[in-house]
Amino acid sequence: MKDQKIRIAILHFSHETVTFLPNETTLEDFIYPGSPAKGEDLLRFDPRSSMGGFVKVAREFSNVELIGIESPLWPKTGIGSGWVTQEAYQHFVGKMIAGLKLEGPFEGVYLCLHGAMAAHGVPRPEADLARRVREVVGRRASIAATFDLHGNEDEAFLEQADMAFAVKYYPHYDGYLQGERAARTLVRAIRGDYKPVHKTIKIPVISPTVLQWTGAPPWMNLIQQALVWEAREVDVYVNIFFGFPFADVPDVGMTVQVLTNDNAQLAEHVAQDLSMTIWRMRDALLNSTRIYSIADGVARARQAVANCSTPVVLVDHSDRSGSATWLLREIIAQNLANTLIATIADAKATASLRATHAKAGDPFDMEIGGLIDESAGQSVRIQGTILAAVENRGQFWVCVEFGRNNVLILSTYLVQIMEPFSLNALGLDIGVFEVFAIKSRVHFRRGFDDNGFAKTILLVEPNQPLLGTTFLDKLPYKNVKLGQFYPYGSPTFSV
Repeated sequence: MKDQKIRIAILHFSHETVTFLPNETTLEDFIYPGSPAKGEDLLRFDPRSSMGGFVKVAREFSNVELIGIESPLWPKTGIGSGWVTQEAYQHFVGKMIAGLKLEGPFEGVYLCLHGAMAAHGVPRPEADLARRVREVVGRRASIAATFDLHGNEDEAFLEQADMAFAVKYYPHYDGYLQGERAARTLVRAIRGDYKPVHKTIKIPVISPTVLQWTGAPPWMNLIQQALVWEAREVDVYVNIFFGFPFADVPDVGMTVQVLTNDNAQLAEHVAQDLSMTIWRMRDALLNSTRIYSIADGVARARQAVANCSTPVVLVDHSDRSGSATWLLREIIAQNLANTLIATIADAKATASLRATHAKAGDPFDMEIGGLIDESAGQSVRIQGTILAAVENRGQFWVCVEFGRNNVLILSTYLVQIMEPFSLNALGLDIGVFEVFAIKSRVHFRRGFDDNGFAKTILLVEPNQPLLGTTFLDKLPYKNVKLGQFYPYGSPTFSV
């Protein structure tokens, strides 16, 4: 097998579904220039991610051939959308399965996934996809996948697939690395050099994603323990799924997965060790981040400006639609100056501005944001001057100057601003702003915190327990019984 041709099929189907949002993720949301993709177009998709890492390493083996099966890329709505419709899910999975049958046979399959997709009528979409792939390629083929650590996973996926590799860091710095691992181990498995054995343990702990930053204890300590196990033992790979609580699906909560090379006892031992570590640390994990009310956060931002502790970053972690105006309204109420608000998502406003050929210098007077659902609040009237109106990264962006040297960025969809320097592409001089008001959970730390850019960081959410709340017991779950999870019940756990 070492010199024999190895054919590996590549598939992609990723979404982090916020099931409490009213806007479903439709078939049309996955169809736009570049998506679906197949062949080299799929293999070149997102070269710095897990896909890029997989393709790079797989092609280091001279006898490996990669076949990109037609797959949807991320929907144009990003993560600001709800349930994937049954039509969309069945359509694209059907296309992928047909492609596998047409292009086969294959010795291996790589699935580039997220892990927190929620599709109507399919309780575990990733496991369902793996099952349907297995039916085509048979048991002799090896199946490997990469995941986001926010995957809602249990043992169902690895009952069909052979290997899974999840990112460890949040922000996600190691997607490319996990893709490399997946490629190398998949080729070894196909050659018979790696015989995957795995153990999965669910831990009854559920947490809002804003708490899960791995750049500081205790989440950092948890990841370090996983890395130590991988360093201590040969051919051991550890996944810690933090879970995604804003998907109302049966496999939420934390999960530990351990993969070994034909060593079931070691897989069991490592999984037990990490699972009990999580259980012992559960209180610290859920009390690791300070969250302020929006009014208190803006007041603290004003004080930080007065104390010259700038730049200040006000982070509304709770906005899941991108349209929420709570923070914008409070910035206006407290008369904050030199503030960049990035962004308010308003598809209707940006469509209207595009249609009227809005340009720099035009006056601006519109009600923007809000109204998508209760969590978005009411629209806010902004009067000012357009600084820029540009097409960029598949969206229409409008920068509006208003108030005391404030700038509001309108986007079409939810945008997490991960680092300030990306805003230079809109023609803004970020050096003039004392306060950045952004929408993000943890990803912002890569460009505002890890590099020492921000002197003051304030995470905020509205007083109302709305959609992206840290008060998960206020969400209208139907498929999740919160009483079975810490801290909302009194579950017991042992291994």
